[in-house]
Amino acid sequence: MPTAANPVIELHDAYIMQDVNTVLQKVSFALDKGEFAYLVGRTGSGKSSLLKTIYADLPLGVGAGTVAGFALPRLSSGKVPMLRRKLGIIFQDFQLLFDRTVADNLLFVLNATGWKGKSLKKQRISDVLMRVGLSNAGSKMPHQLSGGEQQRVVIARALLNEPLLLLADEPTGNLDPDVTDSIMRLFMEINNAGTAVLMATHNYQLIKNYPKRVLQCKDGQLLDSTVLPMELSGN
Repeated sequence: MPTAANPVIELHDAYIMQDVNTVLQKVSFALDKGEFAYLVGRTGSGKSSLLKTIYADLPLGVGAGTVAGFALPRLSSGKVPMLRRKLGIIFQDFQLLFDRTVADNLLFVLNATGWKGKSLKKQRISDVLMRVGLSNAGSKMPHQLSGGEQQRVVIARALLNEPLLLLADEPTGNLDPDVTDSIMRLFMEINNAGTAVLMATHNYQLIKNYPKRVLQCKDGQLLDSTVLPMELSGN
């Protein structure tokens, strides 16, 4: 197992469970602060379950693990929101609130995570929209935006609390190739600025175009390209 100097994720002999079923066993890896890694594997191989374990939607019952300084085993329900404030979570299906503007979508998150001060919240919303190239989108409704623009809003939402780590589950799965490329360039900019990224994807062309470390879920194991070379394909 590679040892990271400043790990934002560190799992050792972890068993990733879905209900009573073990989907991955003896998972050991570390992701350093500011590192980027892809998470690949067939549908049902454990990618989403691993991500859910990392952000404490699924419990870690066997093995050791820390994420952003929080120990996953026996993590109390009261500490789960504290952990998630250190994370940005990005989904393929956006999960935006379509009954309110882009700015109000972001304000909802700031209110939910304890931000105080109207002017401070307004400035933070402006900052993250500018960062993702949507400075003029705050007053728009989500349905007025393209799919790529909606995904940029989702990324902006994930950046609100200046996370140590972005967890992205198939963030380009519903986007056409040109839009996918622009979203990937944005992820690379965010990563180059110091935020760690763990991205689940089925798009192997992305990995060829933007080569980074690869973690592969296969046959109940997690394989690491920094430990063993691997042949990647869509199979």
